[in-house]
Amino acid sequence: MPKKDTRNTRMRIVNAAWALFYKYGYENTTVEDIVFESETSRGSFYHYFKGKDELLNTLSSLFDSKYQELEPSLSDYSSAYEKLIYLNRELFNMLENNVSMDLLARLYSSQLTTSGDKTLLDHNRFYYKLLRKIVIEGKENGEFAPEITVNEIVRAYAMCERALISEWCLSKGEYSLTGDSEQILPRLLSGWLNA
Repeated sequence: MPKKDTRNTRMRIVNAAWALFYKYGYENTTVEDIVFESETSRGSFYHYFKGKDELLNTLSSLFDSKYQELEPSLSDYSSAYEKLIYLNRELFNMLENNVSMDLLARLYSSQLTTSGDKTLLDHNRFYYKLLRKIVIEGKENGEFAPEITVNEIVRAYAMCERALISEWCLSKGEYSLTGDSEQILPRLLSGWLNA
């Protein structure tokens, strides 16, 4: 008997849930809607999640999924700087167009109040692994200043992204998240480049 792809089942549930949350809102989406949209079963849903609220912590999985989708196109960019700018632009564009601000705000508030795992800070996520890979490559190529460590760059980049998202949510999206980041992130990254 072939082994089931459990990661695929979980991600189908996550992707379906976030698509429904965006389209109909969190409150108007039921577990039954998510099961139907993901083409799974209630048993599968409850195998991975205790309930709908637990899906709020999976936004980081959605981010990771986006980065996995983007990774093959990184070869189109020659520098680590360009790769980081590209990843940020694509992620923020996805957030602006596919994830409601209310859901982002709920995720961030749940991360502040939870006594459990802080999924946004989990350094075993694909997000952090990819950032480290890009920054290490940039360090090896002499792109980044030698006195700044890989960990410092990755941490500051991730903090900057979280800060930009938080500020955007606090301002109720009065401006473009992607546009704001296109102004701020290059200034931050240029401070780490080798002179």
